[in-house]
Order: sequence, then C-alpha cells, then structure tokens
Amino acid sequence: MTSPREDAVSRRTDASNAQPETAGTAGAAGSGRVLPEQRSAPAALPQPPAPGPGSPSGPASPLSPGSSTTGAATTTATAAATATATAPHGPARSLRVRSAAVLAPAAVALLLGLWGVRRENSMWRDESVTYQVAHRELPHIWHLLGEVDAVHGLYYLLMKAVFTVWDGGLVALRLPSVLATALAAAGVAAIALRLTGARAAVFSGAVFAVVPMVQHYAQEGRSYALVCAAVTWACYLLLRGVEGGGARIWAGYAGMLLVACWLHEFAILVLAAHGVTLLRSAAAPAARRAWLIASGSVGAGVLPLAMVSAGQAERQLGWLGRPGLGTWLLFFAVSAAGWACARALPLLPEGRQGQPGQREGGQERERGREQPEQPERPELPEQISQPPGSAVGATALALPLLVVPAGLLMTVSLVKPWYVDRYVLYGMTGLALLLGICLARVTEPVVLGRLLPRRPARIAAVCGCAAGLLAVLLPWSLLVRSPESRKDDVVAVADAVREVAGPGDAVLFMPSRRREWLLSFPEVRAGVEDLALRQGPAASATLQGTELPADEIRRRILAADRIIAITDPEGQPLDVFRGEAVKRETLDAHFRRCEPVRVHGAQVVVHVRSGSCGAPD
Repeated sequence: MTSPREDAVSRRTDASNAQPETAGTAGAAGSGRVLPEQRSAPAALPQPPAPGPGSPSGPASPLSPGSSTTGAATTTATAAATATATAPHGPARSLRVRSAAVLAPAAVALLLGLWGVRRENSMWRDESVTYQVAHRELPHIWHLLGEVDAVHGLYYLLMKAVFTVWDGGLVALRLPSVLATALAAAGVAAIALRLTGARAAVFSGAVFAVVPMVQHYAQEGRSYALVCAAVTWACYLLLRGVEGGGARIWAGYAGMLLVACWLHEFAILVLAAHGVTLLRSAAAPAARRAWLIASGSVGAGVLPLAMVSAGQAERQLGWLGRPGLGTWLLFFAVSAAGWACARALPLLPEGRQGQPGQREGGQERERGREQPEQPERPELPEQISQPPGSAVGATALALPLLVVPAGLLMTVSLVKPWYVDRYVLYGMTGLALLLGICLARVTEPVVLGRLLPRRPARIAAVCGCAAGLLAVLLPWSLLVRSPESRKDDVVAVADAVREVAGPGDAVLFMPSRRREWLLSFPEVRAGVEDLALRQGPAASATLQGTELPADEIRRRILAADRIIAITDPEGQPLDVFRGEAVKRETLDAHFRRCEPVRVHGAQVVVHVRSGSCGAPD
C-alpha cells in the first residue's frame, strides 16, 4: 500500500511524461538533490523493472551491461549512497548553530553575573534578611513563614539548602541568582530561535543579559531572578504547547509557572499576559482548552500560598506607597519602546535567520528536521499539510509579557499599593525579545547593504553603534556593582558600630526594623546590649524580633551611660509609634549627641551622659 504523497508524486510523474525515467533519475542525482523518498529509505540494490506486455511471465533475465536501464539503476544507487553519506552533516551543523545561539547569551549573562559579584563586600537589608533566615533551623523557618514572609518561603528553603551545602558568604548568597539569570538568557534565546532564527536568538539573549535591571537582580540574594527564569521557560513551553505539544508539554508549562508563583506569587500575573497572547493568536481550540486547564491547575496550586500570604499582606507590603509620576512615566516609556519595536517588525525584511521555514507570525514552521532546498513546483492538494498548531508571533508573545503584568499591578496599586518593579522583572523578557528581533533584522547583510552600500561606511556604522552602546551601558554596569546601587549597606553599618562600640555600650535601633542591619553579624551584636529587644527574631518567629513596652524602654535607656543609636539618614520620615517616640524623646532630654558616623543609607550616632564621645578603651 502506498502513501498519499507517493500516489501524488506518481500521478505528477505520469502526467508530465516529458522525459524517460532514466533521464529524470540521472538529473536528480546530477543536481545533488535528494528527494524525501531517497533520504528516508535506506539505500537498496536496484530492482529489475517489471515485465511489460508480451514479456515472459517467469522471472526476468539478467540485464545486459550496456542497457540504459542498468545505467539508471546505477545512478540511483550512487545518489542514494551519496545522500546517506552526507545527510548527517546538515542536521549536525544546524544543531551546533542552534545550540551556540542559545548557549552564547547564557555565557554572556553568566560572565556578567560573576563580574563583581561581591559588590565591594556590600549587602543591603533585604539580602541580609535572606542570609539570616537561611541560617535559621528548619523549625524556626517554618514557624516564621506561618507569621510573615510566606511569599518567599520556597526561596528561603532553597537558600537554606545552599548554605547547608556551602556556606560561602556573599558569593553563595548571590550565586543562585547569577545562575538563574544565565538560564533566563538561554530561555530568551530559545524563544527567539523558535520564533525567528539563530541570529535573533543571539541578539535577544544578549540584550536580555545586558539590560541594567537584569544585571541588577542577577547579583542580588533575593528570588526575583529565579522567578524570571521560570517565567521565561514557561513562555517557551507555551509556544511548544500552542504549536501542537501534548499533555507533557502543558504539564511542564503548568509546573514551571507553579514554581515561579511559589517563589513569588505575583508571577501569576503572567497568566493574564498569556491569555492576551492566545487571544491575539490563531490558537487552535484544543490549545486554548489545554491552556485553560493548565492555568486552572496553577491557580489551584498557588491558592494555599495566597490564603496564607493574604493575612500577612499588611505587614509585608504596608511600607509601599502608590506609584508616583516618575514610575508611571518610566512604565509608559518602556512600553512605548516595546510597542515601537512591535510596529517595526512587519516593516523589516526577515532575511535568512538561520531557520528556514520559520517566519514572524508563525506562517511557516520547521517540521522537525532540516530539509534541503527544493525547486519550486506546483503542489497538489494531497501534498499540502497544515502545521501541527497555530504558531504565536513574537509580538503576540512579547508585548503582553512586557505590558500586562506591570500595568495590572500598577493599576491595582492605585487602590492597594503593591507595585515594585522587581516584582515583575520577567517583563524584561518581552522587551529583550522585541529589541533582539529588531536588531537581528536591521543588521541583516541585505538591509545594511541597502542602507550603506559602501563597506567602510557599514564598518564605521557598526563600530559607532557598538561604541555608543558601550558608553551608555558601561556606567550602568559599574553602578549596579557598587554599594550605592542599593538602599543601604549593612556591612558598612556593622563596621561603623564595631569601630565606635566599647565594653558596656548599649544600642538602640531607630526604628526597630533597622535591627536587620546587625542581624547578619552576631559577633557585633554580642558586643553591645540591645536595650529595646524583648524576644529575638528566631524565638519570636519574626524578621527583626519584638520590642519591650515603651515605659520599659525608657527605664532601660535612663539606666545606661553610653548608647549607640542606629538610625535612618537625616530627612527620612519618623515612625509615629509610641515606642519610637519614647526613644527619641529620652535621648534628646538626657543624653548628649555626638557627631554621627554616616554610611550609605544609615547613620550611627553615639549618645553619652558623661565622658567623651570617643570609643572607650
């Protein structure tokens, strides 16, 4: 029984009847082309032709060496053997190109992440929270998550495992984020490779790696880089699913998003972006149903975390204010840049992106293996096959990812302030895809040749653009690797306390949440008495511990002779709680204020009742 494709080819051959079979076969072999039938089947010995009318009904006699049929069979065997010998080289080279297109951006992101990873031996207070919580015992961590910070619970447990295996200080604290950023860059490249081609993959992944915001959180001991990596690969699995992926692909998509949401539950906003993507794409009904099932599974899986964290939201996010004008302007500027790239994509020639058969908008798709170029020829209806699923274009995937999660969170924050840009860091994946694909098309040789016909002009333009990008990005890259890129530096605060503290000195944290500045330095805390502390962080299942009543704090302050106050910089708003007001009033009324020691994001002020301000021997 023959396949429909073989029947169609047979009918076309019979209908043409322009050349004898021998000449057609020899022409295919001489052109170097290998028909699909020859590539898929192993080379076989030529078979003698079937007997025609009037031929003997018995077995055919051996062919004479000089006959034309013998020459045709020999040529066919030679062509098949040549195809068998050369076929692996094309796919193998393509695999190397694709692998390099994905791995090269990951290597760039890894190198950028490791560059200055210690950040001049600095650490800001949010990283200090990670460090000291990850060093607690598991029962204490579990107790803490029941009271506060459940949204970061999975991340704390991961970091607990990291420090258990290797207590490598600042490097161990930030290494998971560095590796996650490299993984996210590889994911961006893999998406671009599937959407457009190898050139766009390299550009998109590299753009993602050098974005200042990405570099910032690649070197931060918090969960945001890990969330970004999980969301990025979920986007890749979404493409696979829409293009005809089975249940395993959709299960992987749901599982990846569930991990992202358990690392930080605001990752669930990406489901809204993917919903817009499917609405803007010609997704098959089966794909839409599969996505709805996967989305429902993610929602059900994150529901326990949402229920616990809802009761902690006020303590967790109560410090946030509504987005200001500057935040809105930045959001609109970034969204406009993405929109401009999306509008430009249809106007730019696609060229040859290293993946023939894949085009913007998903009109043509790779069929699973590299096919040699075939001469254009009319297709019969039996030969036309539809792609396994409706493809998603770059714009349909990237623009909603950039705009929808951040826009939703900022809009909600007009009523309930919850927006911080790092909560939706994964939006940079969408921006990198749009910018990268545009750059890939603009730098196509055919486009550059039209814009700048002379080669020296092209070289000068490319070098000038590279120098301009370096001049813009290098200062940002240097800044994010300095202590000044964060709000404060707990290492500098601990060093300042260590310098001014003497035996018998006491300490006050004003406000009490600034106790975090010393929690990662137990040797410094052991040298001073914490006057206001009632119960430590681990024992009280809190992040900064609990404090005594205001009257007891006043009594203990008056019993001390020399107090080190660790406070916010001057000009910061003061807490109105009674305990904080009592600290300030008692120090002002009964102590002499010495010259403050100012460090990044904080100040250390010594208050004395008698004696000098210098540290006692």
